[in-house]
Amino acid sequence: MLKKTSLNPIPRRSLLGGAAAVAATVAIAPGAFSQETSMHPFTELLQASQADKKGLVFYVGGQTVAGVVMKITGDDVVEVRNQTHSRIVIRLDRVDAVAMN
Repeated sequence: MLKKTSLNPIPRRSLLGGAAAVAATVAIAPGAFSQETSMHPFTELLQASQADKKGLVFYVGGQTVAGVVMKITGDDVVEVRNQTHSRIVIRLDRVDAVAMN
């Protein structure tokens, strides 16, 4: 007699437990997946630099630009200054990474 075998190696019980865990996470933290994902990922560092006058290093197209944030214009442009230049405007969509000193 042939045994009926399932093609799915993961037991159904495990799948239901995983789905319940995901549902519980979304129910506990509903705001974690809504508006914060639309904010730019560098926003926290930019605001800290502007408030505390701490320096940042922007990595743009293989080059580095160091400076302190003076003004954040919308979600796409930031104005920075450093010892060499009094005004540097950086488009955030061109920035590869940001590091805080």
